[in-house]
Amino acid sequence: MFVSKMTLNQSSLFGQVDDLQDLTFIERPIRRSLKTAEEIEKLTVDEDLNDIERAVYLLSSGQDVQRASVIINLPNLVRQNPAETFRRVVPKVREVLHVAGADMQLAAAGSFLTLLQDDIVLIQTHTHSILQIVLLNLDHRDTVVSNAWLETLLSAIDALPKETIRQEILSPLVSKAQLSQSLQARLASCRILGKVACKFESPIVKKDLLPLVRSLCQDVEYEVRSCMCRQLENIARGIGLDHTKAAVLPELVELARDEGSTVRLAAFDTIINLLEMFDSDDRTRVIFPLVKTFCEKCFKADEAVLASLSFQYGKLCHGLSASFTEEQHLWFLEFYKKLCVLGLQHENGHSDNQVYPLELESKYALVRRNCAYNFPAMVLFADPNHFLTELYPTFSSLCNDPEITVRRTMAEGFHEIVKLLGPNVHFIHKELVVLLQDDSLEVLDALLSHLQETLELATSRGEGPGPESKQLIVPELVPALAAAEQKAALSLRWRVHERLLQRYACLPRVVSADQIYFRFLQRMFAIVTTNNVLPVQREAARTLCMFLRYNRKQEQRQEIIGKVLQELAQGRSYWNRLRYLDLCEIAMELFSKAYFCKHFLIQALELVNDPVANVRYKLCHMLPQLRSTIRLPADKHLLQQLEFCVRKLLCREKDKDVVATVRKTVLELDKMDITEPYHKRHERDLLDQKKEKEETLLLEMEQLERQQSEAKLTSEKHTEKKRRDSKTGLSGTKGLSGSTSGATLSTSSGKELRKAKLARSRSLSSHPTTPKMANPDKTLKVKDSGSCPGKGKNLLPMNADEALRSHHFSVAAASSVLSPTPSASSMPVLIRSNTTNTLVDHPHQHQHRSSTLDHRSTNGSKDTQSRKLSIQRKSNSFGMQSGRE
Repeated sequence: MFVSKMTLNQSSLFGQVDDLQDLTFIERPIRRSLKTAEEIEKLTVDEDLNDIERAVYLLSSGQDVQRASVIINLPNLVRQNPAETFRRVVPKVREVLHVAGADMQLAAAGSFLTLLQDDIVLIQTHTHSILQIVLLNLDHRDTVVSNAWLETLLSAIDALPKETIRQEILSPLVSKAQLSQSLQARLASCRILGKVACKFESPIVKKDLLPLVRSLCQDVEYEVRSCMCRQLENIARGIGLDHTKAAVLPELVELARDEGSTVRLAAFDTIINLLEMFDSDDRTRVIFPLVKTFCEKCFKADEAVLASLSFQYGKLCHGLSASFTEEQHLWFLEFYKKLCVLGLQHENGHSDNQVYPLELESKYALVRRNCAYNFPAMVLFADPNHFLTELYPTFSSLCNDPEITVRRTMAEGFHEIVKLLGPNVHFIHKELVVLLQDDSLEVLDALLSHLQETLELATSRGEGPGPESKQLIVPELVPALAAAEQKAALSLRWRVHERLLQRYACLPRVVSADQIYFRFLQRMFAIVTTNNVLPVQREAARTLCMFLRYNRKQEQRQEIIGKVLQELAQGRSYWNRLRYLDLCEIAMELFSKAYFCKHFLIQALELVNDPVANVRYKLCHMLPQLRSTIRLPADKHLLQQLEFCVRKLLCREKDKDVVATVRKTVLELDKMDITEPYHKRHERDLLDQKKEKEETLLLEMEQLERQQSEAKLTSEKHTEKKRRDSKTGLSGTKGLSGSTSGATLSTSSGKELRKAKLARSRSLSSHPTTPKMANPDKTLKVKDSGSCPGKGKNLLPMNADEALRSHHFSVAAASSVLSPTPSASSMPVLIRSNTTNTLVDHPHQHQHRSSTLDHRSTNGSKDTQSRKLSIQRKSNSFGMQSGRE
């Protein structure tokens, strides 16, 4: 066994030796690749040569690397000595480019472009020499090199004068656009024509350029026709609106019917870009049939063109919408719906179980992604008021698409859809939750870009339009937000988690304080104390401070602050204590100075005794910030405590880094009140006053909400009591009315009795009153009659006896305002106000009582009998009211 182990070790050792030998073989070519003495001698240049002579020498006999360095440095040589550079260096560069490789050609193209664009060349002859070199290399056999020189020429056209363009570029362009020239030359001619068309007036374009354009549009090669078709937009803008219809539109119509799909696609894109240049008649008679035919043909047989069609579809619909009939509008909308489910469903709506090739499936996914990109434009096209009937099924399908790219595109534009829907935003609450709960983190990341705006708009729009709409409650929104945070936390993409926590700072404006307190607050504490990523911890601390800042419940705020002090400021881990100092930095930004000093400052200063030097080191850096929150003379004791901390650090600190930091901090503290400008200090004070007013307003809102909740609870109890009392009073009134009707039918003078009651009520209501008591009696009568139990729900008509009772109620209510007796406002006392035991000293009541007695003395025997019945009825009513109480 031991021998076998030795053999294994020896074999592994010999294997390592072989590896080392292989490394030595690798090093040998490296040594051989070093420059020899002869090569070094060739690369050596005489130091006495000036820049121009050195450039000429290197271009003539230098290495390729040296020649390339001279060409790259050509703009600097022109700046220093333009005359000598163009006389001696530029001709050498032209000679070198004949045999130069691709790298040197690309470097020369960049240098000449710099010369033409930066106004370094001011002499016409120099421009001529440069353009000759550029035009000469357009026909380079390497396509990459020729395209680089073409881009140089096209970029230089913007900086060149018209006369130079006409002489140096247009003159050779006529010959290069001929059919006898190479395909590469004709393609370059198409792009040059499109570029120079915007530099000249309309007559020149029509006379000199338009014949070449027509010739290239009818070229035998489809690449040339397609390239020229894409330049027709610049040609049309160059000749103007008047000539576009006659000169450009026929060419576009012919190219849109071309046999090559790339040519048709180029014509389609150009038509969309030129829609504003066509009048309504052209759009209706020419453009719409052409586009419709193109769409149908692409949908049935040309999937490659569908991607570009779907990308431009929103722009197409908006460009033609003003000229659409209702039938045409509906056709374009239905065609868009077909594109949105391409590859998922058949046209008849049944599920498509067909398995497509991978390439075709990717094309269909690209089409649906482009449809998702255009969805906000199609909402505007279909009218947001018809969203539910026209586009909601399509919207739901795109939000639940099997392809991640489609769902991500929908998430990127979700805020635009929310804006367009306005008061109908509740239609898409379900899809918002679906995207928040998506399995892919890419979808969530796309939704985060405008999550704050999306949530605020999705929850602040009510059923009615306008800013006064009430806040909406989105079902399952809070669980979806919590699940999204958990999913981001479990992933390895901590930047997504950080962005998500940053967006959650808007939750106080979206969900209630209780939901934040019970669903998100504990999670923020957990992230601050347990997460391993520092930016995520700090963002969680900021979000936690935002939750605390806008919480309107005193008990919850106190509990949050207590938990912060317990778990962070007094935490067992020094990492948590460092996070408390981070939280203090955030709190100084969000809260007023008074609030910070009251709740956070003392605990921060106590960390001067922390056993870990890192905590004390960070505290020393924060001392100037902490000092800026202290307001004198109100916070003099806090200043003394801060100075005590500084002295303690200076006397007892042993860590050299902390000592150096505290000494530097002492100097900063001494200069704080001296070096800071007055206007900055004034701005900071104004901002602090604004924060303090907002905090005071939050306290007032809390008190107001508490009062409203208490008043609502009292009102509900009172309403419940009224409901019970009304049921009891209604049953008693029915019994009383039944007995009264029986008594009335048993007597022969029922009508005379009711007349006597009515006369008595009129005599009581017509008594003289003082002007000061007239309005209060009326007000109290209206107010208290509404609060009388059973009054609002009495279904019987008001008879004379009830009128009399209401009059006594109003008089007693007026007396209850003047009387200091607490029981004067209760119902039994109000009814007892007819007796001689209440308000005997009031002159108004004396006058009332005397007028009533005088009136009673004038009545006969019938009035005496009716008065007895009335007194008996009132006593029965008083008994019922006492039973209710």
